[in-house]
Amino acid sequence: MADTTGKGQYQMQAPDDFNPTPGLPEELQPGVRRLLAPNPSPMTYRGTNTYLIGTRDLAVIDPGPQMESHLEAIIAAVQPGQHISHVIVTHSHLDHSPLARGLAERCGASVYGFGGSEAGRSVIMQELVAAGMKSGGEGIDRAFSPDITLVDGEFLSGEGWELEVIHTPGHLGNHIALALGDACFTADHVMGWASSLVSPPDGDLTDFMASCARLRARDWRVFYPGHGGAVTGPQERLDWLIAHRQGREAEILSALATAPATPAALARLIYKETPAALLPAAERNVFAHLVDLVGRSKVEPCGEFAETASFQLRV
Repeated sequence: MADTTGKGQYQMQAPDDFNPTPGLPEELQPGVRRLLAPNPSPMTYRGTNTYLIGTRDLAVIDPGPQMESHLEAIIAAVQPGQHISHVIVTHSHLDHSPLARGLAERCGASVYGFGGSEAGRSVIMQELVAAGMKSGGEGIDRAFSPDITLVDGEFLSGEGWELEVIHTPGHLGNHIALALGDACFTADHVMGWASSLVSPPDGDLTDFMASCARLRARDWRVFYPGHGGAVTGPQERLDWLIAHRQGREAEILSALATAPATPAALARLIYKETPAALLPAAERNVFAHLVDLVGRSKVEPCGEFAETASFQLRV
């Protein structure tokens, strides 16, 4: 799920000719195939990418939304002599996780994930939820519950493959990436077509930036994201994502140097070309930055800490 609030502010891969046929398996490298789910939207681009890993024991990464046609496409992609042994969910948004249970039951496999939709949530986000803050409508799969809970640094394996679990909170607290050698399935944390949505209280910018730094510390050949085509310049893309967020932070700090302001006021000032319908999402994005800046003692709320509060520079 992408942040499309700042059109013209995020970087597309060029040329971006990603437009595969939904449900048709494509081999990306030996033992890695991709199936596109038929759920295109402004937030999901062409649709959700489902990945099949292996040549005998298959791991399915992100079965996708609750769509019978996509379930049948995944089943049809299982070749003679193959079987699905692992159903792995990178995070519990409605475009990634709902099909997991039906697929697992159909194949006799187990569902793997970092935990339910509240797993991995930071302390500050827990406090905001306790104070009454609601999700912003990004489509959380509240019913998601894995059969087997994964932990950071754990390895999953089948015949001919091994996946390393990397906890990458930020887009969602229970978000994970999966390393297959020098390739990484980054789900919605790093995509080539748009920047990742970070919307409190489910998204956390402090965690997002830390996850970016963690991925940046390793040498990758390619990223396979949850939406859009493969990212063939992983380090460069991470550098851009980090700089993009730092640029947004600078805009917020510059605005607050003039006068205290609410997230809504800052969004209207900074996202001048954003359609009105997308401004609520822009406000959430600004608030994500403000929460991060409060945590780093750069700004403070003028009174109670809430998404409707005015914020000012901390002196």
